[in-house]
Amino acid sequence: MYTVKELARLTGLTPRTLRYYDSIGLLCPRRGRDNDYRLYGGEEVDRLQQILLYRDMGLPLEEIKNLLDAPGFDREAALREHLTRLRERRREVDALIRAVQNTLHTIEGGTTMTEKEKFEGMKRQAMEENEAAYGRELREKYGDAAVEEHKTRLSGMSEQEWEETQADEEAYKAALRRAVETGDPAGEDAREAVRLHAAWLAHYWPERKVTPKAHTGMAVMYTQDERFTAYYEEVAPGCAAFFEKAVKAYYQQ
Repeated sequence: MYTVKELARLTGLTPRTLRYYDSIGLLCPRRGRDNDYRLYGGEEVDRLQQILLYRDMGLPLEEIKNLLDAPGFDREAALREHLTRLRERRREVDALIRAVQNTLHTIEGGTTMTEKEKFEGMKRQAMEENEAAYGRELREKYGDAAVEEHKTRLSGMSEQEWEETQADEEAYKAALRRAVETGDPAGEDAREAVRLHAAWLAHYWPERKVTPKAHTGMAVMYTQDERFTAYYEEVAPGCAAFFEKAVKAYYQQ
């Protein structure tokens, strides 16, 4: 049995974090005989391990709670899934390490990387960063085949195609900023932003086809995942929620 302070010391969490987990029903300790202190046993420690594993995968705490409390939750299967994710992440990190090492060797040796080498390194880094940040969500929503197709399309892009992709991304962001300023998610500026966003997505999607259903699902995900929301908040305040409304309005008209 562990007290709050003992479990905090064991896991590296703060007592405040453990108390917060208790307050939201995520990790509830047992009460002492006098009901004036909290104790964690083996069952609670096992649950905390799962919480930390899923938190490391980027899941929100509310989603973790729903997952762990779901009937039929399989702890062994969850651990195996997490092990697979960790191995994928290790491969991605190893690839990044090799890229950085090659760059350092080039600098230290006084040689110059060719433009092709720089471009290929830039594409590889973009794929690895995207997989690490959003891979799980995209795979769950669209399937492994679609994500792998996206990576294949990206890795096969020529430098000209890459530049076109970057230009389309900046174009839809600029249109989206203008649309947010109007405050009208069904207006012409918003519709232009949606059209340009679909054109940008098409660079990566199978057969360059962005269906209304898939496009709308992507926009909804922008408001449901805090990382996507943060990305669009950099475009304009309130942008993610506005854009979700804009995409829905676009396909309803």
